[in-house]
Amino acid sequence: MRLTGLMDQPFPSSAPPSPPATRPANGPVELRISEAPVPYPEAVAFMEERIAGIRAGTASECVWFLEHPPLYTAGTSAKTSDLLAPHRFPVFAAGRGGEYTYHGPGQRVAYVMLDLSRADWCGGGTDVRRFVHNLEAWLIRTLARLGVTGERRAGRIGIWVDRGDREDKIAALGIRVRHWITFHGIALNVAPTLEHFSGIVPCGISAHGVTSLRDLGKTATMAEADTALRAAFTEVFGVELAPARNAG
Repeated sequence: MRLTGLMDQPFPSSAPPSPPATRPANGPVELRISEAPVPYPEAVAFMEERIAGIRAGTASECVWFLEHPPLYTAGTSAKTSDLLAPHRFPVFAAGRGGEYTYHGPGQRVAYVMLDLSRADWCGGGTDVRRFVHNLEAWLIRTLARLGVTGERRAGRIGIWVDRGDREDKIAALGIRVRHWITFHGIALNVAPTLEHFSGIVPCGISAHGVTSLRDLGKTATMAEADTALRAAFTEVFGVELAPARNAG
C-alpha cells in the first residue's frame, strides 16, 4: 500500500507520552472556515504554529476549511516531468506525502491538525495508515451526502468516480505527521476550473481524469459541501467540528 502520509522522523512502536489535554475525550474539535482564498505560505505558517501549540498543550486540535488562489503543490514524491506548465501558476514544495496537485477557487481544502497520540483517530493506537483510511472514509461519506458515489482504488491515491467509460478523481489527500500530530489534509473538487489541472499530471496518474461535483451535474454550493463534510466527519471519527471565529 502506498502511504499518503509523511513522518518527519522515526518513531518508537508505542506512542510518546501525551501532553496535557486541550479538550475532553470525544469533545469537539475547533473548526475554522475562511471565506477569502488563503495564500499557501500563510496556510503553512498557520499549520506549523498550530501543531507546535498542540504539542505544547497550549492550542486545540483544529480542522480548517479554506480555498487557495490557483497554485500547484509538489509532494515529497513529485517528479519534475509531471509539472507540465511550470510558469502557469505558483508552485510550492508542500512537504506532505504524494506528488503534484492543484489547488484553487471552487475546491474545498480541509487541513487536519489532530493529535494521533491522544485521541482515537485511528481506530485505536497511532496507526497512520488507518488514519489515512479514515480520511478516505470521510470523503466517501461526504460525497454520498452530496449524491455522488466515491470509491477507493487499489494502488491509486484519492477518491474516484466511475463514469462508465472512464474513472475520474474527485478528491485528493496527503498528510504529514510530526510528533504524532497531523497536518495538511484533503481536497474536494466542488466547482473548480478543471482545465487548471492540465498543467500537471495530477498525483502522477496520467491514465485517468479529474472531475468535480459541478462536472457531475451536482449543484452543491461550498456551504452545502461544508455541511456534508462536518456531518461525515462526526460519522467517521465520532467527534464534532465546532465552528470558531471566522478565520478570514
